[in-house]
Order: sequence, then structure tokens, then C-alpha cells
Amino acid sequence: MKMSKILSVGALAVGVVVGFSVVVSPVHAQNDSPDCSAEQGVTYLCGFVVPEDVVNLESTGLALAGGHRAPGHMYLIDPATGESSELIHTAAFSQQHDTSAYPGCPGPLNTESFDVHGISVTPTAAREFTLYTTSHGEREAIEIYDLDLSGASPSLTWTGCVMLAQDGYHNAVIRLDDGGFVATRMRDSDVNNADVRPGEITGRLFEWHPGGRVQAIAGTDLSLPNGIDVSPDQRYLYVAASGTNEIVRFDRSVTPIGKQSVSVPMRPDNIHWDGYGMLLSAGGTPPDGGWAAVEVDPDTLAVTVLGSVDGAASMQRASAATRVGEEIWVGSNEDRIARFPLN
Repeated sequence: MKMSKILSVGALAVGVVVGFSVVVSPVHAQNDSPDCSAEQGVTYLCGFVVPEDVVNLESTGLALAGGHRAPGHMYLIDPATGESSELIHTAAFSQQHDTSAYPGCPGPLNTESFDVHGISVTPTAAREFTLYTTSHGEREAIEIYDLDLSGASPSLTWTGCVMLAQDGYHNAVIRLDDGGFVATRMRDSDVNNADVRPGEITGRLFEWHPGGRVQAIAGTDLSLPNGIDVSPDQRYLYVAASGTNEIVRFDRSVTPIGKQSVSVPMRPDNIHWDGYGMLLSAGGTPPDGGWAAVEVDPDTLAVTVLGSVDGAASMQRASAATRVGEEIWVGSNEDRIARFPLN
């Protein structure tokens, strides 16, 4: 990685996320995972179950990571200490189905047969958030939660779901201002990513609004559409097209929908705002391995590489980039999160 400085990271400790007084089940300590030492300008937080997406919880100073393997997980992480707490398979979790808001949801989440894939987080009050996640397993759905960090201990409540087509594999979701969402249908469920020819169209975007049906958005066909985010004014959708190594900007204000794209030097996965007006993404750099994290200007689509590692690094299969303080955190389809300082 082209970095001038390496930050040391303490081990993931058994205990409590700072600011909370109730102990919840911890993830494994950093040294429980092999090869968790710093390398190539990055340090690691280890012991997770596939932290495929990582998001910043804004003014709380905390981060949230999903667990993209059944049984699914959510991890609340304190960057200052490296401590991480499990939110789902603990007393912090409850289920309260809002049947008026989500009448089409067949019932509570089966916590043993689901995962937490793409994450969309929206603040609703001080230290309170709504989370939308894509999920696979017993059902293909957008699962919806309330996360409350305002009390003495964290509380995560599942409130409902919106069912998606069961023959599809949906990757990421972004919540809209009216409570609806746009999700990426990456491919059919019986298609393997490795079998997709370069540039082959495999999926598109789907939109849902409260009281309506999930519908395809015309003109959004892409090759392996992956991560997604939306501009603050809801006009533009930004989508990572893994099959063409592009970030695509769709303009929702015109019909047919407008489309511009820019090439990136990796297979982009999740995409998120950095809190400072720029978009971040990360992904693998085939054919030699390694990964890169990039910054994308939402107006000009100019791309800047923030950091990269080669195929010898112990973490591969990078899948997300988010800014946490003065660091970039990179999620993965492995057991760890990489972190490196901004120049």
C-alpha cells in the first residue's frame, strides 16, 4: 500500500463497546485468526464471520459490520479500542413485526437461516438508526431493523421485511427518503459470478415504495450490479458494476433514465458516501490478486486510488470501503476488516 504511516491496532477484546454498560457476546480476539499482523501499510481487525459490508454510524464514532454467512451477524465496533460486540445472537436483539408498515412480510426473521449482506443506514434521531439489509437463506428479502444506541446498552430490533423475487440474488440496498428503497439484483440465483462472461448483462435495479410493489427500473441493466448509494437529493443512483469494473451514475430526473459510467482499477463491490461529499468503493484486482480502495467524485466521476495491497496480503476478497475518522476501513468476504490511515 502506498502509505507513509502504519497505525497499530489493539486486539479485539472480550468486553463492552465504549459507552455501554451491558456486556454482550464478543467476537473472537484478533489473535484467534491466523496471519492477523500488520502488512503492506494496513492493520486488521480479525475474528469476524464475513464482514462483507462496513458502514460508519456517523456522530456516534462507531462502525457497524454485517456477517454475510448464515447464521447472520451484526457487529458494533468501537474504532478507538478495537472492541466489537455481536448484536443479533444476544440479548441486544428482539423482533417486533410492524405489520401495518410491512404487511407482505411473512413473519419474523429466522436467525439461523439468513445473512446480513449489503447495509443501508439512515439516522432517525440522536444515536438512533434505521437499517435496511439484503438477506439470503430462508428467504430473499430486504430485512429492516431499528438500531438504538441512545441508552445504556445497544438495542437492535427487527421490524419487518419486503420480499424480493426468490429466483434472484440481490446484493445491496439503499433506503429512500419515503421509506422505500432501491436494490441491486446482481444475477439469477442459479448463476455463479465466475461463469459470467466479461460485460454480460446479468441484473438490474429494483425499486419499492411503501404500499407498492417491487418493480424493475427500466434502463438499469448491468453486468453484475453490486453496491449502490443515492445522492442526498435522491436524483442520482451510484452503482458498482462488478462485471465491467465501472461505477455507474443513473439520473432519475429524466426519462429514459440517464446513465454515465467511469472505469475503476478493480472489481468494485459496495459503494458508500464518506461523510465529506465523496464516494468510496473497494474490490479485488484480478488477475494477480490484491485489492484497491478508491474515492469517486460524484460530480465529475474522477477516480482516486486511496490504497492498495497485492496478492501476497493475507486479506483478499475486499468488498467495501468506508471512512471512519481519519482512516479507511475495508470489509472483506473473509474473517477480517483492514484499516489504513488517510494520507
